[in-house]
Amino acid sequence: MDRRKFLTAAGTGLAATTAASTLAAPAIAQSSPAIKWRLTSSFPKSLDTIFGASEVFAKAVGEMTDGQFQIQLFAAGELVPGLQALDAASDATVELAHTCSYYYVGKDPAFAIGTAIPFGLNARQQTAWMNQGGGMDLLNAFYSQYNVLAFPCGNTGAQMGGWFRKEIKSVEDFEGLKMRIAGIAGQVVQGIGVVPQQLAGADVYPALEKGTIDAAEWVGPYDDEKLGFQQVAQYYYYPGWWEAGPALHLFANLDKWNALPKSYQAVIRAAAAQADTYMIARYDAENPAALRRLVANGAQLRPYPRDIMEAAYEEAQKLYADLAARNENWRKIYEPWNAFRNDAYLWFRVAEYPNDSFVFSQQAKAQGQ
Repeated sequence: MDRRKFLTAAGTGLAATTAASTLAAPAIAQSSPAIKWRLTSSFPKSLDTIFGASEVFAKAVGEMTDGQFQIQLFAAGELVPGLQALDAASDATVELAHTCSYYYVGKDPAFAIGTAIPFGLNARQQTAWMNQGGGMDLLNAFYSQYNVLAFPCGNTGAQMGGWFRKEIKSVEDFEGLKMRIAGIAGQVVQGIGVVPQQLAGADVYPALEKGTIDAAEWVGPYDDEKLGFQQVAQYYYYPGWWEAGPALHLFANLDKWNALPKSYQAVIRAAAAQADTYMIARYDAENPAALRRLVANGAQLRPYPRDIMEAAYEEAQKLYADLAARNENWRKIYEPWNAFRNDAYLWFRVAEYPNDSFVFSQQAKAQGQ
């Protein structure tokens, strides 16, 4: 090969490579900028599963971006009170909030459906509705009125029915009882005599200890044990019929979200999904042993009397019909949600429930229960 032609060709190639590198570097830098966001949680750090989901989320975001996108976490009360997390994301005090939608029913009852409503969907059904049944599209159309966008970010699974300072034998025992109970469930139990109280997680124990409230529901054995409810109330009821599969959400300020690079938006979606799976798996793994410990330490496990559940069910259906008649936001979400629930219940009655019922009865028989 002619030496002059070789040097000319080599120089041209080197120049092209250098030019490409010069052009590529800014493009990569622009698509992966260094960003730090703040996330406020509605939960204390001591609840390592429900608060822990936000830690899983933040860690995943950092790892997927090689540390370019950092999420700084704040527990309830560190920046804003736990029940103001959504407001903080809405007004851009923070970019993200990890909370329960139903905490904000005072703004609009439709917020309840995003988490759970009494006698609603179990965890699998709720996940199916949100991800495959159009639920998140309906919810985000509603949430946009508050300048936020939501992503599923945790589920506790079916919850317990709460701790009571005295035994509950019938619906009459609910009359005048002051109970910490969240979301629209408070309106349902109010209809059968309860005086509902909405308190953030960190405030429940002292209120129960001082007698400011007579009963409290939170999540289930693992968290309840950590919060020490068994020390100030003896009777532990089940099931938590108002929260068969409550979903938590990650709320992002809509303006901040729209300004993110598309790659970072994808990272948030993926990290939230990872935290979503983590939470329910952790609760399902930890609750059995925690329940055994609570009972061994004196907790009196009790099923809710049927007359209470029937009265509450009737009250819930009346409330839902009333809300559908007078609240457009509720109606737009509830009616398709209810249609999905009817189909989901049909399927679970055919396959899931008969199988579960049989194997559970066999296990109880084998253990002499």
